[in-house]
Amino acid sequence: MSQKTALLIIDMINKMDFDGGEELLVNTKSIMDNLNHLKEQVKQTGIPVIYVNDNFGLWQDNKTDLIEECRKGIGQPIVNGILPEDDDYFIIKPKHSGFYGTQLSILLGQLEVSNLILTGVAGDICVLFTANDAYMRDFNLWVPRDGIASEKDEDNLNAIKIMERSLFANTDKISEVDVGKVFED
Repeated sequence: MSQKTALLIIDMINKMDFDGGEELLVNTKSIMDNLNHLKEQVKQTGIPVIYVNDNFGLWQDNKTDLIEECRKGIGQPIVNGILPEDDDYFIIKPKHSGFYGTQLSILLGQLEVSNLILTGVAGDICVLFTANDAYMRDFNLWVPRDGIASEKDEDNLNAIKIMERSLFANTDKISEVDVGKVFED
């Protein structure tokens, strides 16, 4: 199973210096323990961790520069709380979906991944758009409802409903799932 599953951490390296960023920061703080627990679990089972992140206009910079830039915003506690490790993958994206204009599909193919765990922010934008593109590429999805956050709780819940109904995503909470068995029939 571990060779066929990957954890995507979407836009958690984030300045949050935009309209609505303060609300997103508050809601993101509430999922940090869950995300770190999940990341620890998947790493123990050999599941690869892939950070998929906005570029924040830093097209010519590297991951380290992007992290340092994002530490300058109000999102610093989030950035510091979920830093990528040396063996994690890091993909910079130009738009909302982690697939659009990135090498994510190629990486997932090389890793022989068919199951994706999607986490991060914003649940109603970048996570939803990535989930949609993943579904259209025939990936099985688990989007833990306690592993995503949006500016508004209502928008997050609506995104979860869309992912359940239209993308057939499992949205069980992290605490309700055995990571090693989440994609078993």
